[in-house]
Amino acid sequence: MFYREAGQFKTSYKSDSAIFPILQDRVGLAIIIFVAAVVIPVFGNDLFLNSIMIPFLIFTLATIGLNILTGYCGQLSLGTGAFMGVGAYSCYKLATIFPEVSILIHILLSGFFAAAVGVVFGLPSLRIKGLYLAITTLAAQFFLEWAFVRVAWLYNYNDSGAIQNVPQKLFGIQITGAAAEPVTRYMLVLGIVIMFTWLTSNVIRGRIGRSWMMIRDMDIAAELMGIKPLNAKLSAFAMSSYLCGVSGAMLVFFWLGSVEAESFSINLSFQILFMVIIGGMGSLIGCFMGAAFIFVLPLLIRAVTRGVGLDISGAMIEHISTMSIGALIIFFLIVEPHGLARLWQIAKEKLRNWPFPYG
Repeated sequence: MFYREAGQFKTSYKSDSAIFPILQDRVGLAIIIFVAAVVIPVFGNDLFLNSIMIPFLIFTLATIGLNILTGYCGQLSLGTGAFMGVGAYSCYKLATIFPEVSILIHILLSGFFAAAVGVVFGLPSLRIKGLYLAITTLAAQFFLEWAFVRVAWLYNYNDSGAIQNVPQKLFGIQITGAAAEPVTRYMLVLGIVIMFTWLTSNVIRGRIGRSWMMIRDMDIAAELMGIKPLNAKLSAFAMSSYLCGVSGAMLVFFWLGSVEAESFSINLSFQILFMVIIGGMGSLIGCFMGAAFIFVLPLLIRAVTRGVGLDISGAMIEHISTMSIGALIIFFLIVEPHGLARLWQIAKEKLRNWPFPYG
């Protein structure tokens, strides 16, 4: 009923190939952007912005990066955390070597270093696939994590072995460092995520994105039709690693402020993979749903337990959240492999016919 398409005609190729051809989708997207860009900065407090919204957006971008590789190109990767670390350490080195350059430029440039590393470790995908490729990317995770600890040049020989935030201003406003307001950092992260989401959606719908999906569905048939597996797979690794590198740089400079190599461990790679599985592989909106679910679940558990009169510790909430995520992963892999995004798509299809049982 709310998604009635009657009367919405497509009179040109441009309107027929639009990302959101239905009016209700365009209105809904405008409302979401308005809430994210206006309502949340005005009414959200510092704790809400720092603890929920900023990490949610950062991990959403990392999830989009992994979804490009796994969901759209069909290449399984367990090295997302390491590629985020490459972006973080690259941004730190650029910010300390060129302190006069804006940190925003460094964040965007750091993704290219992560993309280069991703292409190198993506070369085995030309010969192996599936579990063997996952083991290769897992080796990349362990090797890069070892380099973050052992190569002291990466963290400027700090005794703590950590990389720290570099305070900077933009148009007289503090955007990084302890003095930066959470709302300022949130708006910058929101702008970067919206920009890369729009860019990714256009790439996926173009020639490059179609080649990724052809490789995912059947690589031999794609090669017979003229698709070059070398270009398709390595471009997927490059763009995926680039987005992960940018998200890793933002994780340091716009959220945590100071991190060690353990912050980019295998646990982070699995967490991003869980977001992809729960949200839905091969779906951009699923990336937002998966990241939101992972961050909202502990808050829901705490609210429910307090509502029934139980006062449990934070460690217990974390254990319950982990078990719930594991159960949901099994559920989605068996019942609905396309995750929350597919459930939302089914709901929209039902709304097109409601209250009538048949369309």
